Amino acid sequence: MTDSSKFVRVCGLSELEEDTPKRVEIDGTPISVVQTEGEVFAINDICSHANVSLSEGEVDDCHIECWLHGSRFDLRSGKPDALPATRPVPVYPVKIEGDDVLVSLTQES
Repeated sequence: MTDSSKFVRVCGLSELEEDTPKRVEIDGTPISVVQTEGEVFAINDICSHANVSLSEGEVDDCHIECWLHGSRFDLRSGKPDALPATRPVPVYPVKIEGDDVLVSLTQES
């Protein structure tokens, strides 16, 4: 269970556009925040294959695609489902309080 005091406001819900990733940082950790399919997800913003920003990619069917080589990562689990990536990227817990989007760097298991 995640300690709620570890959640940090990263943006307003009203700042997010459907299926458009938003890059934020918490303590130097780059995170892509995505609103899609009625939920908000937070995933590490760096592709595990090529060290590029996932927030520059496209979102479709609860996945984010790396713009450089086409690896796709599930926003719920961080697991890749398209090569060349074979390693998952971390996903983080998200809470919505009013218009605030809060993210914790504690990784979900």
